[in-house]
Amino acid sequence: MAQPHAPAPLKEGLIHEPASEHGGGFPPFESSTFVAQILWLALAFGLLYYLMSKIALPQIAGILHDRQARLSGDLDQAARAKAEADSARDTYERALKDAQDKAKGIAQTTREQLAAEAETRRKSLEADLATKLAEAEGQIRTRTATAMSSVREVAADAATAIVERLTGQAPDRSAVEAAYDRTRVVH
Repeated sequence: MAQPHAPAPLKEGLIHEPASEHGGGFPPFESSTFVAQILWLALAFGLLYYLMSKIALPQIAGILHDRQARLSGDLDQAARAKAEADSARDTYERALKDAQDKAKGIAQTTREQLAAEAETRRKSLEADLATKLAEAEGQIRTRTATAMSSVREVAADAATAIVERLTGQAPDRSAVEAAYDRTRVVH
């Protein structure tokens, strides 16, 4: 009876089996199975290509198309929103400018009205002051005339009193007044 093949003696801790049981090398590099491997490679590649072109790639293309459509829609919506915002900004700026112009107009009108009122009040006050000044000048002239007429009497009385004191006799009143009038004409 034949004895089963015993393992080869151990070298450096490894078990060596005869090469005949395992075919002798790396299977993808064996020339006897090379044609079958190429055939299976072509079949696997063809099947993978078919699955990719009919299932996966159309789904990816659909996803990309949906994404592009959504992006285009979002960009269009953003452009519309920007146009509306620009329009609102322009409307706001026009309204602000109109309000500023209106405020300037109101301020100018108010200034003109206040200036006219101030001018009217100034003229009224000037007229009142001119009237009061004329009245005051009239009173001054009247009082000056009254005072001047009183000065004549006071001067005549004083002159009479001085002459009477010096001479002991009172002079004639008409002579004293005539002497006063002569001194007044000289000045």
